[in-house]
Amino acid sequence: MAKRTLSLAPRRGRPRKFIVPSRPITLTLPEQVIEALGRIDGDLGRAVVRLAQPELAKRAHAPAELAAFGRTAVIVVHPSRTLEQQKGVTLVHLPDGRALISFDQSITIGGLELMINDALEAARLTSVDRAVFEAIGNILRTARRSPGTALLQRNIIVVESRRRSKNRRSA
Repeated sequence: MAKRTLSLAPRRGRPRKFIVPSRPITLTLPEQVIEALGRIDGDLGRAVVRLAQPELAKRAHAPAELAAFGRTAVIVVHPSRTLEQQKGVTLVHLPDGRALISFDQSITIGGLELMINDALEAARLTSVDRAVFEAIGNILRTARRSPGTALLQRNIIVVESRRRSKNRRSA
């Protein structure tokens, strides 16, 4: 079996605007549409991408995958209640339906990998949770073994609302 490595090395040429494959196109748009897109984002390409996000969210994603930009990447996962119930793990939900894994200072990357392996060995996971846990484990193992990458633990800032949304209706 070939050894899989992760490549987050910088590429030659102009910096990437998007983290996924992209190509230039030419659009002819009405002036008022250009102005409206400019209010969404000063970069018209990013404005179009932001408008397309709800449609893109409908497509299937891997249970866990790397979202890379430049030389860094984060693991994004399908939200899993079983994963979130693990001690020290908190999922930060993203607009596209996926989530970032965050954890308390009390758990390390090695501790997360051990917890994932223990959960997989316990055989109490649903098939959906098993797919998420296996994908995370594979990403961590591949990154740990790859000579060109380093696993780094970072802190993130999460802003959480203290009030319920006014436009949320009671059932």
